Amino acid sequence: VFDLSAVKPPEFVKYGLACLEKMASLGDHCARETREKLRVMVAGGDGTAGWVLGSLAELYKQNRQPVPPVGIIPLGTGNDLSRSFSWGGSFPFAWRSAIKRSLSKAVTGPIRYLDSWHVLLSMPAGEKVEPPHCLRQTEGTAPEQDLDVEEDLPDKLVCYEGLFYNYFSMGMDAQVAYGFHHLRDEKPYLAQGPITNKLIYSTYSCTQGWFCTPCMSDPSLRGLNNIIRLHIKKLNSSDWEQVQVPSSVRSIVALNLHNYGSGRNPWGKLKPDYLAKRGFVEAHADDGMLEIFGLKQGWHATFVMVELISAKHIAQAAAIRIEIRGGEWKKAYLQMDGEPWKQPIKKEYSTFVEITRVPFQSLMISGE
Repeated sequence: VFDLSAVKPPEFVKYGLACLEKMASLGDHCARETREKLRVMVAGGDGTAGWVLGSLAELYKQNRQPVPPVGIIPLGTGNDLSRSFSWGGSFPFAWRSAIKRSLSKAVTGPIRYLDSWHVLLSMPAGEKVEPPHCLRQTEGTAPEQDLDVEEDLPDKLVCYEGLFYNYFSMGMDAQVAYGFHHLRDEKPYLAQGPITNKLIYSTYSCTQGWFCTPCMSDPSLRGLNNIIRLHIKKLNSSDWEQVQVPSSVRSIVALNLHNYGSGRNPWGKLKPDYLAKRGFVEAHADDGMLEIFGLKQGWHATFVMVELISAKHIAQAAAIRIEIRGGEWKKAYLQMDGEPWKQPIKKEYSTFVEITRVPFQSLMISGE
């Protein structure tokens, strides 16, 4: 058992698994069998599970197979990744018996596959940003040159990269999540459990202007189409296509799983006729595509979350490129798998987010 506040997942991969591999190479049959049959259980929310999955993904790059599959003990607020693989949306109060059942499922549960998505954030040097732990700084690389860039490229870039497994989003939903996380960090006594978290989260969202934008605000600045250009690559295509973002959209989400916002399915269960009309296909967690949808004002998001209506369908994509422009906006809010951050943006230069599918898939233990 590893306490992630003391032993970070990358350290477990670098030292813990390496220790087993070293002992196995010296002829320790017990260590070899343990390394080959190892399964990992993560106690936490989607962000913690993604952190562990991203750390284990380094084993693919280092050719250190087999990569252990991962199961989840859901202790977060939304637990959408946990729901998607039948581990449930919350952990029972009778936790002792639940732990036993979870460990039994961890041993016997079947293995499922999950697409992993790589995010590269490129921004002008000199800007201060506090990215979540799922992003790490990397060497600067210019955006692909086969696309026209709205603004000039700076001489020097600062880049961050990371992986997500459920969703990447930008806009009001990320702003609400960012505010909630800071409130919880400043006043941890307010967050005593998932139910309390959801109540605080819902109340906090009403104070951020998603439901009511101040009258003094310029209405033309409310939509994300004022600051972003969206390009996508469709499955089995090498060409970028620009996609128009509706002016009413205040939050845009690229979703990999069926679950978002504590088990909701904002993409919806679409009928075959509609899929054919829009050129979409049925969504799956391992189909190599992301579903891109938009949320308008808070009332629209509320109806989507209670599944009375579907979100604003924008596209399905095998790769995404977002160019974020400045102007009247000084900052934007982004998040990956529930881990939000505030992104500074400039009027003179663009910030870029590129999302591509990782060539290998993550292994998940099904809790069925």
